[in-house]
Amino acid sequence: MQLFFRRFGEKGNQPVVILHGLFGNSDNWVSYARRLSQQGFEVFIPDQRNHGQSPHNDNFNYLALTDDLFDFIDENEIEDPIIIGHSMGGKVAMRFVLENPLLVKKLIVVDISLKAYGPRKQHLSFIKAMESIDLAKVKTRHEVEEELSSFIQEPRIRQFILKNLHRKGKEKFEWRLYYEGIKNNLNKMFDAIDTSVKFNKPTLFIKGGASDYILLEDFDQIRYNFPNAEIITIENASHWVHVETAEKFYQLTSGFAEGTPSWYQKVLDGENDNSLIKA
Repeated sequence: MQLFFRRFGEKGNQPVVILHGLFGNSDNWVSYARRLSQQGFEVFIPDQRNHGQSPHNDNFNYLALTDDLFDFIDENEIEDPIIIGHSMGGKVAMRFVLENPLLVKKLIVVDISLKAYGPRKQHLSFIKAMESIDLAKVKTRHEVEEELSSFIQEPRIRQFILKNLHRKGKEKFEWRLYYEGIKNNLNKMFDAIDTSVKFNKPTLFIKGGASDYILLEDFDQIRYNFPNAEIITIENASHWVHVETAEKFYQLTSGFAEGTPSWYQKVLDGENDNSLIKA
């Protein structure tokens, strides 16, 4: 599958591949990617299948997403990348490095673990909200947001979903997200990664302190499959830790990517509010 992607930075610099989460797209990471590229990285942000401008397909599971990533890296001749993945993207990234450890330099996983997750009502509410809107009858983005507000109360989350709304012609809109394909396969997005394989290269897990996606009980499994993992919690941040605490997130991830000596301790030393906790 030919994935749409955005690229920042000079060819030949250390490559970084960023994988967005469920209902996201490459546009969510543009500001971060631009800033990282200014630090001497070549950054790729693909839209994963059924998201953004990439093709739609009824085959939607982690095997397909991991194969897409392998093909994307191969087609774009990306060598020894650092991979960053948030939520669904983090699970794709973990599966990929455990299957292809020699192809990756470092791994950053954002607020997701290897375990299976039960169905989340929030995901279904997103789909229900999009299904409820007759895009043939709306003329402005504001109208769409007003209708979304009946299902999604948080403005930040509504804006996240609205990133998937695309103007088609002067007065028509469409969802670029293939929500029907996602809905029909949603249960597969909660699958566990169950393997004894280890990825021994540098790995960073970032947990949102107010999020339940990574719990203390998950740490042993993380450290089994990723023996060189650092686990850092950003206190009071939700599952969207990279958005809510953008500066802390950038300092942590860019320092890790650059390999700055004692990178996490330097960040911790610069914080007096104890908002960063190293496990």
